[in-house]
Amino acid sequence: MEHAKQTIENGKAVLGIEFGSTRIKAVLIDENHTPIATGAHDWENQLLDGKIWSYSLDMIWSGLQDCYKKLTDDVWEQYGIVIKRLAAIGFSGMMHGYMAFNEKEELLVPFRTWRNTITKEAAKELTEVFSFNIPQRWSIAHLYQAILNGEEHVSEITYFTTLAGYIHWKLTGEKVMGVGEASGMFPIDAKTKNYNQTMIAKFHQLEKVQQYSWKLEEILPKVLVAGEEAGRLTKEGAALLDITGNLEAGILMAPPEGDAGTGMAATNSVAVRTGNVSAGTSVFAMVVMEEELKAVHEEIDIVTTPSGENVAMVHCNNCTSDLNAWVNLFKETLGAFGVSVDADTLYGTLYHKALEGDADCGGLVAFNYFSGEPVVGLNEGRPLFVRKPDANFHLANFMLTHLYASLATLKIGCDILFKEENVKVDKLYGHGGLFKTKGVGQGILAAAMNAPVAVMETAGEGGPWGMALLASYIVNKTEGESLEHYLSERVFAGESGSVMNPDPADVAGFDRYMESYKACLAAEAKAVEVL
Repeated sequence: MEHAKQTIENGKAVLGIEFGSTRIKAVLIDENHTPIATGAHDWENQLLDGKIWSYSLDMIWSGLQDCYKKLTDDVWEQYGIVIKRLAAIGFSGMMHGYMAFNEKEELLVPFRTWRNTITKEAAKELTEVFSFNIPQRWSIAHLYQAILNGEEHVSEITYFTTLAGYIHWKLTGEKVMGVGEASGMFPIDAKTKNYNQTMIAKFHQLEKVQQYSWKLEEILPKVLVAGEEAGRLTKEGAALLDITGNLEAGILMAPPEGDAGTGMAATNSVAVRTGNVSAGTSVFAMVVMEEELKAVHEEIDIVTTPSGENVAMVHCNNCTSDLNAWVNLFKETLGAFGVSVDADTLYGTLYHKALEGDADCGGLVAFNYFSGEPVVGLNEGRPLFVRKPDANFHLANFMLTHLYASLATLKIGCDILFKEENVKVDKLYGHGGLFKTKGVGQGILAAAMNAPVAVMETAGEGGPWGMALLASYIVNKTEGESLEHYLSERVFAGESGSVMNPDPADVAGFDRYMESYKACLAAEAKAVEVL
């Protein structure tokens, strides 16, 4: 306690803040990378006009300020001191999306998040032009779709960025971005650690792009790699972050990153043949590759680590939202009988019950699609549960099928990565809400991926801790020290986490479940059409 107090008083603590889909969370760490205070603000995206998933600017800033205030409240309650100085700050956010601004720095259209599946035409055309997969959620897909739609705001754009890039810009005045986050805006050249200039030239050759006076390289953020300084907190920025006025300006800022990059940092999976799976509202797998893929796959994105190495990413829009909805229904049912159960007990009991189920879920199938799922070609989603009349229908199988469903779409993409492309991974690290109940989500992921899965004790800290690590790397690295070395030797120091190997029976059971799952995709598509 005394060490933590001195760290904060001496201005040596490092702060990471991440904007997740349902929570904004802050983690303050000491020189040993240990969390010493936290703060959080819950929020939820809005569906504007039944079409666009978004968060308003008021939600962004009030949420950030509340999150930071709760962090300072935690510091006061634990240590009896006020935060005035910090060694460094880093911001991260849900990757991709689209925030476009004019010369007056006004937001031209509501923030379009990763969750939107409204850019299918643009993504398809750009993928063909670039011979490189462009997912629907990427910023360039949103920009080009706006061009194809003839949206008036496009001619006014002087800058476009992601949520993390926007926050960083407003707090520092710097239009910059970490390479991992930038790789979700526009393809990166792994050799130059910058936007792919050949593809930029191809973009400007497109007929519908040539009508605009701006150039892509002028309106994109500048790319930085992990370890580079990304500006300083301005006086105006300090006032935006800390409404009490206690926080001083001039604090060093790390390049803003996406939640994929912070997940890699938080799980020490930035080296070749390492990978991680983040499972929460969405789910994605990241594997650092030894060499490039042989073919272009719409199910697999090529992004980068925070230091610019190529990563194969399978990103699915839906993971635990439907599972959470069913757990809440059980909570409501218990409440109707006058029984009150806390969330941890309820989730833990139901998750462990799932382990009693049949390995193939006994004839039950579930689709967790709250929103569209590009990996299977759906622009909209309808949560769906279906079973055969003679299915082995009981609670264990019901819970297991929804846990399987949370990872089923990820498995479709990863089967291409591991079986068709023969990409090698020595170990996957799991992090996020799905792994909170010890041994359950971890074992199911091992079965889905047919690979060892590790979960570290620190995994619960997640993205904001990973962002704090990236910020601390700038402050504490030695000359020439790589991010891989810094994380392996100075943060994790040999820690490999709790490892679960895949059970062959569970692997076979998940494969049988996937046969039914894929066969029922037509029913899910029909549900989208008629409901």
